[in-house]
Amino acid sequence: MTRSHTFAHLRLHTEFSVVDGAVRVPDAIKAAVQHDQPALAITDLNNLFGAVKFYKKARGAGVKPLIGADITVTGIPNDGEATSPMPGQMPVLSRLLVLVQNDQGYLNLCELLARAWTRGTGKDQASVQWGWLQELNEGLIVLSGAQAGPVGRALMAGDTARASQLALSLAETFTHRFYLEIQRADREDDERHVMACVPLAARLGLPVVATHPIQFLAPDDYESHEARVCIAEGEMLANRRRRWRITSSNCHTRVYKSAWRTCTPTLPNGRQKHHATLNGWILKSAPSSTWGFLATS
Repeated sequence: MTRSHTFAHLRLHTEFSVVDGAVRVPDAIKAAVQHDQPALAITDLNNLFGAVKFYKKARGAGVKPLIGADITVTGIPNDGEATSPMPGQMPVLSRLLVLVQNDQGYLNLCELLARAWTRGTGKDQASVQWGWLQELNEGLIVLSGAQAGPVGRALMAGDTARASQLALSLAETFTHRFYLEIQRADREDDERHVMACVPLAARLGLPVVATHPIQFLAPDDYESHEARVCIAEGEMLANRRRRWRITSSNCHTRVYKSAWRTCTPTLPNGRQKHHATLNGWILKSAPSSTWGFLATS
């Protein structure tokens, strides 16, 4: 592994996500060390409950800790209506991945999540209002949320014009701190999203970052993870239309070689390579692709 090709996972749901994460913090740090990853992010769903424990464990193991959260957001202009896959179920809100850039960013993320749980709750789920994000955007880096985010949802609906408006709005709010996010985790809509998102990024001149969602540590943990999700949601494994069926058996930690092979298949022609600084690290495009991992400078 060359220094220019080292990477860090930016999307990790630990056991503190409760509903859709089963990774214990010590085990996540151990895996990062085993895979020679210089840094690792914790991005639990709408909370920072594990942040302090994660920070201390990572520092103690020589891994750079990146703090963030996977947040649900309401009120984004042109985002459209929240969708509900089944009658009587909670609506599925757009999600953004937020990473802390500095001390002020950490304080702002804490405030956003506090408001989400005390003032933004509705139908048993917390949500961050768009106006709060605009007010408290300093020190925060935002990834678009792949196909679960507002831009991705518009692309999946075939509305490229609305996706462009949403991307530009986010890029304007988070100046030089907004990234279009793509994933290949063997889910049925991953490839369609990649093929729509990369040309959009090239056209708008926005940077692209590839993430791999981690919600359990090994492929064998998939069934127990899905059972945990069903218990939390009062659902049945046999219901293929249940709300939280957003993972695949590949939503686990991947070693460098496996992750890199996933990132380098052919992408649409006419793409652009984007380089952007992220909290002292560099997002670089991979050879013959626009997939970017968090790579050392």
